[in-house]
Amino acid sequence: MKNYIKYNEWQIIEEGFDPQLNKISESIFSLGNGRMGQRANFEEQYTGETLQGNYVAGVYYPDKTRVGWWKNGYPEYFAKVLNATSWIGIHIIVNGEVLDLNTCTVSNFSRVLDMKQGTLTRKFIAELKKGNVLGVEAIRFCSLVDDEAGAIKYTITPHNFDGKITIESNLDGDVKNQDSNYDEKFWTEISAKEQDDFALLTMETKKTAFWVSSGIYTEIHQDDVALNIKPQFSTKEKKVTQLFSINVKKDQATTIYKYAVNLSSENYDKAELENAAVNVLKTIVAKGFDQMQKEQANAWATKWKNGDVIIEGDVAAQQAIRFNIFQLHQTYTGEDARLNIGPKGFTGEKYGGSTYWDTEAYCLPFYLATAPQQVSKNLLIYRYNHLEKAIENAEKLGFKDGAALYPMVTINGEECHNEWEITFEEIHRNGAIAFAIFNYIRYTGEQKYLAEYGLEVLIGIARFWAQRINWSIEKEKYVMLGVTGPNEYENNVNNNWYTSTIATWCLKYTMEAIAQVKADNEKKLDQILSKTNFNLAKETSHWQDIITKMFYPEDEKLGIFLQQDGYLDKEQVLVKDLPAIDRPLNQKWSWDRILRSCFIKQADVLQGIYFFEEDYDLETIRRNYDFYEPRTVHESSLSPCVHAIIAAKLGDLDRAYEFYLRTSRLDLDDYNNDTEDGLHITSMAGTWLSVVEGFGGMRIKNNQLHLHPVLPKKWKSYAFKIGFREAIITVKVNQQKVSLNNESEKMLTLNIFGEDHVLQANGVLDLDTQLTIN
Repeated sequence: MKNYIKYNEWQIIEEGFDPQLNKISESIFSLGNGRMGQRANFEEQYTGETLQGNYVAGVYYPDKTRVGWWKNGYPEYFAKVLNATSWIGIHIIVNGEVLDLNTCTVSNFSRVLDMKQGTLTRKFIAELKKGNVLGVEAIRFCSLVDDEAGAIKYTITPHNFDGKITIESNLDGDVKNQDSNYDEKFWTEISAKEQDDFALLTMETKKTAFWVSSGIYTEIHQDDVALNIKPQFSTKEKKVTQLFSINVKKDQATTIYKYAVNLSSENYDKAELENAAVNVLKTIVAKGFDQMQKEQANAWATKWKNGDVIIEGDVAAQQAIRFNIFQLHQTYTGEDARLNIGPKGFTGEKYGGSTYWDTEAYCLPFYLATAPQQVSKNLLIYRYNHLEKAIENAEKLGFKDGAALYPMVTINGEECHNEWEITFEEIHRNGAIAFAIFNYIRYTGEQKYLAEYGLEVLIGIARFWAQRINWSIEKEKYVMLGVTGPNEYENNVNNNWYTSTIATWCLKYTMEAIAQVKADNEKKLDQILSKTNFNLAKETSHWQDIITKMFYPEDEKLGIFLQQDGYLDKEQVLVKDLPAIDRPLNQKWSWDRILRSCFIKQADVLQGIYFFEEDYDLETIRRNYDFYEPRTVHESSLSPCVHAIIAAKLGDLDRAYEFYLRTSRLDLDDYNNDTEDGLHITSMAGTWLSVVEGFGGMRIKNNQLHLHPVLPKKWKSYAFKIGFREAIITVKVNQQKVSLNNESEKMLTLNIFGEDHVLQANGVLDLDTQLTIN
């Protein structure tokens, strides 16, 4: 665990330059706008350890699978979001000496990520080996308004010399992915040229043939006056440079404005791509840096107005929740149904930047409550558009008749993950996608989604479960064999309780969905049944038999659901009894030892209790929580938030707060020693869930919003805003009262502390507190 980020409610601050922390900071201070993203690499040349990263949404490469032992069914490639052309380069040469923070003496170094403004500012003083001292201040952002563009303001001030500075403003397409399986570079050059005062570089991905056209314009100012200098233009393979040579004086500020664009053939015809890049570049240059920065601040103000969480009395907690919300908005804006949310977003290469079940299980609720409805709908449409691929994925594994298995990892709908126990056994991801459809409809009330998109997906998923389950003669029950549940420290187990539970739930919900569509639009149902070749009587009869006769492992003596068959055969050791030197297990123990242990990577049984909470009484939840939580090592970023929510429901607020802080500061404090690979974007949605569903007790039951707030003892108050069925509500909780402010024209009946209340349009509702204060 690191602890070098300064506490601040609206800023992420690093003071002092430690090269050993640089890759961690490159992740933490990353910028993005949903269309492109950039790690916090330095503009100037840096020869120290770094992970270069500039990413363009939707552009990927099918890197050939590398495994030691090929098994039938393995995908042939792993899809990777690519490190694309670097647009930030501003190399500085002072009197013939290169500015490089790895070779000079650095002082007064700071990085500040301003989450209110959406900007990254870096300052430092550098003493070069020849004794020249200069100060640098660099401000940059990826524009939310012009989402194919970024801008940099880079100011140099000599402190003890006059002389000549050479400025190389470049586009560098000679980049590689650190995670390339065969050390291959994934880009080839299409063109590199100068047009007017712009430099343009167009690159093409191998195999997938995506084109990305990048363009830059660079302008030099001294004493706030633009210098009329035409840059020298130079090219070498995969790189274009605008070169300036200027005279500088001691204490005289020289400011470099750099404007850049990255446009993809996903959004433009290739023949028009360069012209489009020039036009976007002209637009932002005409605006200028100051106007772009003002627009950036206004755009972020809108996002914060709709989705801020305010915590009073705990700066660490406040900073953390805002950091998580900030990164979620930087990653996904919901404007393009072809895009989704990778576990690392635009902050690193690990996990390939592809889509996992994290989106449906963790991210969807955040966007449902904090963004326009179309944003979360587009996340579901993404899966609908991949339904045929999901059916193909199932066919490759021997399933038939329209059964659909959604991939564990994908970027285009095709499975591209290649670990047997994950790809072919961790099939519960199918259930998360079905649950997301249910979750979307119960939250929005948009039942028509079933007929338009949802029912076809549900039928494909239900057919998969019906074929994946088999009858056990010995048990005289249906069973689920050879699976891996959410706890990836257990592989190839039988009757994982969570997987079996969500499978039968999917069957039940699909039958309910069929009935709903029939009631709403019988003609549309007939069309869907015809399109899917669905035998209504035969298939639903089989599903009902499975639902009635499914086997679920339990231990009646302990009163718990067993994670899987034989779980209690393991030596039962608690996490508190593990020596600290053994943690984290995935870095200290052999895989054999992990698999034989009782330790749980992340919520498994508790994941099911979180999803289906209404099906269990409080004591059942408590028994399972008290049993499984002490055995959970939380070595997945997705784990602490589920435990925080359940702990809050059980009134264990000290533990809930501990888990909230762990999930919210996971990257800021580098809990798992892996932030340098990129941030844990999808688990960041769990931070929001910990506050709103955990401490706020928000649930949707019977088409009604329910709240049951609790207050951690470290907080004086907290507040969050949610959009629910056209109403926009601010909920504020302190030790005296719960206040609800309706900022819409929509009257709402909601349930607070178990009682129904009416919140009038544009009205305020204050209730005396019934909080559990711990």
